[in-house]
Formats: sequence, structure tokens, C-alpha cells
Amino acid sequence: MSDRKKEGVAGRATLAEFKAFLAENGDIDYLDAIYVDMCGTVRGKRFPIEEAERIFTSGVQMPKSLYFFDVTGVNEDILGMGFSDGDPDAQSYPIAGSIVPVPWASMKQAQVLMTMMDDEGAPFALEPRVVLANVVAKLADIGLHAVAACEFEFYVLDRERDRKNLPQAPINPATGVRETANEVYGITELDGFMGLLKEIDEAAAEQGVPASGATAEFAPGQYEINLNHENDVLLAGDHAVMLRHLIGAITRKHNFVASFMAKPFANQTGNGLHVHCSILDEKDNNIFDDGSDEGSERLRHAIGGLQATLPDAMALFAPNLNSYRRFGPNLFVPVNRAWGYNNRSVAFRVPAGSPEGRRIEHRVSGADANPYLVLAAILAGIHYGIVNQIEPDEPAEGNACDVVDEDIPFFLPSALKRLRNSSVMREYLGSHYVEVYAETKMLEFDKFQRTISPLEYDWYL
Repeated sequence: MSDRKKEGVAGRATLAEFKAFLAENGDIDYLDAIYVDMCGTVRGKRFPIEEAERIFTSGVQMPKSLYFFDVTGVNEDILGMGFSDGDPDAQSYPIAGSIVPVPWASMKQAQVLMTMMDDEGAPFALEPRVVLANVVAKLADIGLHAVAACEFEFYVLDRERDRKNLPQAPINPATGVRETANEVYGITELDGFMGLLKEIDEAAAEQGVPASGATAEFAPGQYEINLNHENDVLLAGDHAVMLRHLIGAITRKHNFVASFMAKPFANQTGNGLHVHCSILDEKDNNIFDDGSDEGSERLRHAIGGLQATLPDAMALFAPNLNSYRRFGPNLFVPVNRAWGYNNRSVAFRVPAGSPEGRRIEHRVSGADANPYLVLAAILAGIHYGIVNQIEPDEPAEGNACDVVDEDIPFFLPSALKRLRNSSVMREYLGSHYVEVYAETKMLEFDKFQRTISPLEYDWYL
């Protein structure tokens, strides 16, 4: 993806670009046209090389409903879209600069990221990437643009579950012993999985995804991989989606499972998606920097906006029932709207470093969230705070994650109701998108509730 800035992420990939890719990388057997749905899952259609050129000349017809599948990959006829309207197709086109090899594939494959148009030829408003693009445009209207980077925590798990059908930590290939220790930043813990981690690094490099190394995290088999800061937020979203996708694919290749579930173990730390974000003006000056240690007035306004919009946006940061199990006091997971300097216990952290690199680290989202929607909600909060000059409360010192904010909905149905009733989120994300998202996730929750869990048999049978 190294040429994407030159060609423009909103532009359409051409046949000439595809042929140039083949000239540089050699012939392929298949080309995957890929899409990212509401849940952040990569979906698509695989074309043999003999049919691949038509993707770039005439595009691909795909169902509109692809963008509002629930986590099980099902469209529940959301607001009459699906069974009721005949599940119509729409035209989609490849995005310029997004053609990359698929290094983990068993055959010679490439992939290209697709975007959809509506019946009038405009970007399809229910595509998560388009939702983000619309918020980016609001920033551009006031002469600003964002620089962003995502950090993913995830578990590497054994492919086999234990005797109770529960997930378990992997057996370390170097020691032959199952991982049990919590060795945050441990080097020894990395050694046994270096084959896996090295292949993730190599695949990311081949796909132009700027990943920057792995660290061991707070639980057996848990790791974090960071992405470099990107001056184009749409591209930052693409990188986040593709990194999560390739980590999953390569981990399967090594006979493990990568889990981005927010809370896979009740007694271990959860998986977060932390987002670092700064805002630049038209001269590329960081508006959060005024030369002081505290940062600018607009930094405080941005944080004020994030505090004000957090309850309304929780359903985007925590998109399913399990997501809310990650939140709890004294877990370095935000349970209120606190902010502060160089403090990992807050929701909105201003990291230490040079004033020129002043930024906000948004620490609320789980690793199971859709990166495009997370970025859209964060930028919406920042824009809202700057435009309305919202003052935050005083920065927290010490442990700020011991008291739960009762105004934040830490239960999915409550969060979806809050999102649905939010005039601010409707303004930024689009009223129709808010309705479709809330309806999809609520029906998903209802489907979950209709399943009888093993615990119910243990307790009530």
C-alpha cells in the first residue's frame, strides 16, 4: 500500500495499476475482492486470474446487506432490508493503492479493498469506511485533519479447548509447556513464539501495514502489536482492519488461534484497542501543542468533547455482550470519563513526550470493535469538543479507574438505547446508520439471549 498516498485512498484502482502490480510481483492465481462489514469482519469474493481484470474495468456487484451482517454473518432483515426488499446488489469498485499480495495463502493470491456505491453513484452510507470518511470531512470543513494509530491486544490460544470446552493458553513451542505466567513485557515469553511473530511482521510489511513489533502483555499468551501513526485516518482504519485479519490468518497457519475477544477469560485481563490521535491544521501544525507541558486549549476542548460523547458512543467502542465484561475497577480499563497526563488508569491519556507530538490516547475500545467506527466516534467527539469549546474536568492523578461512572452504559442494550437517542451521534454518523447499527446489534443480542447456556443447566436444572 505504499503508493496509496500518491493515488488517494478515495480514488478508484485502475486496470493499469493492477497490471503494474503483476509486473512487480509476478502472476497470481486468484484475486480476492474484500469488504469490511459492520463487525469489522473481512468478507469478499475470490476471482480466478482469468476474471480478475473485470474488477478494475466494470466493478463487482455485491449485496448491500453485506454491510449490516451481525457477528454470526447473518442479515436479520434489518429495517426491511434483506428478505423484505429482495436483498438487492449494488456496484462496488476497488480502492486505489490497496492491491497487495496475500503472503500466507497456499496459492499465489492478491487482495484489493473494495468500496460500494449507492443507486445514485454516491458512496454507500452504510459502509463503515464511508461513515468514517464523512466524519473526516467534517474536520476538513474547519481546516483540520487527524493523525492516528491503533494498538491491538490479542490472545494466542491453543486450537484445542480444555475438557470443559473452555479456551486455554497455548503450549510454548520452545519449552513444550503450556503458558501460565503473567510476564508483561517479558522477552522469554516472546522467544517461543518468534516464528509466529516474525511471520506476522513479514506479512504486514508485504501488505504495507506499518506494524511496529510485539510485546508480551498481562496474561499468558497475550500480546500487543502497534501500528505506526498515519497522516490519513482512512488509511489508519485500513491498516487496523488488515492487521487484525492477517494476525488471525497467520496464527491459524501456525496451528494456534488468535482471539480479539474483549474478555476471553474471566480472571485475566481483556483485549483493548487503544487509539492515539492528534489533530493538525492546514499547515500541518499540531493544534494540541502550544509549547507548554500541559498542551493547548484545543487539546482540552477535544478531551471535553470525548468526555461528553463517551456514553453515547459506548455501543461502538463495546459492540457486543462480552465487550462489557472487560470493564471493571482497578484493571487499567476505563470505567469513567477521567483524563490525565502519563496515566494509564484514565479513559483519555495524554502520553509523555515532546510537545510537538502531543496527542490523546483513547483507551476505551475493545479489540473486538470495528476500527472504522471507533475512529469515527473518536473524531466525532474531538470535533464536537473543539467546535463547542467544551471544557473537561480537572486531570486525574493516581488511580482513576476505581470509581464507576453511573452515566456510562456498561450493558449492551443500555448502550444501544443511548446511541439510538443520541442527537450528536446521529449528526456525525448519520441518523440512518445509527438506526441500522442499533437494530442489528440489538437483534444479535436477542438471538444470544435465546440460547440456553451451560451455566443455566448447572444452576437451574
